Amino acid sequence: SSGRAVTQAGPTPAFDAVVHAPLRLRVCAFLDAVSSAEFSALRDVLEVADSVVSKHLKVLTDAGYVKLEKPTGRGRVRTWVRLTDEGRAAYRGHVAELRSITADASRD
Repeated sequence: SSGRAVTQAGPTPAFDAVVHAPLRLRVCAFLDAVSSAEFSALRDVLEVADSVVSKHLKVLTDAGYVKLEKPTGRGRVRTWVRLTDEGRAAYRGHVAELRSITADASRD
């Protein structure tokens, strides 16, 4: 665990270099709004190639921030992606930190 906690007051602001990369930030933002999403939906929203999505999902998976699931069944196997609790906390903490940074800058 990264030591980040989500309190009732909101996420603990913490800059997260894994989340910060623009495409990974967009992946996390999209996944934060849903319980899970199909890989192809992510690709379509990001408007990038499968290989680009895969590369960023690997970084997020290695960090423990996303989980990939391939339910077995009939027909084409689809890959579903979801934020883990740690990933959701990291994303929300990162956004809170960015808000804090921009709020501080606007007061200067």
